[in-house]
Amino acid sequence: MSYKAEISAMRDELRSLYRAIPDATAGFSALSKAAKEKGVLGLKEKEFVALGIAVSQRCSPCMNFHVEALMKAGATREELGDVLAMAIQMGGGPALMYAGHALAAWDELAAA
Repeated sequence: MSYKAEISAMRDELRSLYRAIPDATAGFSALSKAAKEKGVLGLKEKEFVALGIAVSQRCSPCMNFHVEALMKAGATREELGDVLAMAIQMGGGPALMYAGHALAAWDELAAA
């Protein structure tokens, strides 16, 4: 499955989840919004932190969403590489494998 298709499928699953448990998911949405809008770091920097965590925690759907958000926030492929290098340093071999997925997702989404 392509990264675009994975993102689309995950969005469909999340829509169903949001309808099934609206109170819990509304709370998560409020937390996400507050974390992104407040503070001294910009959205791009916060998305880089989130991507590093997604890679180290091996959350493919999270990684896909944060790569997409980084592209919208104006990140560059070179910046992505620096963040992936730090995620690999912190996460070792498993992070190396997921960093490869993150870079492939970037390249696929950039080609669209």
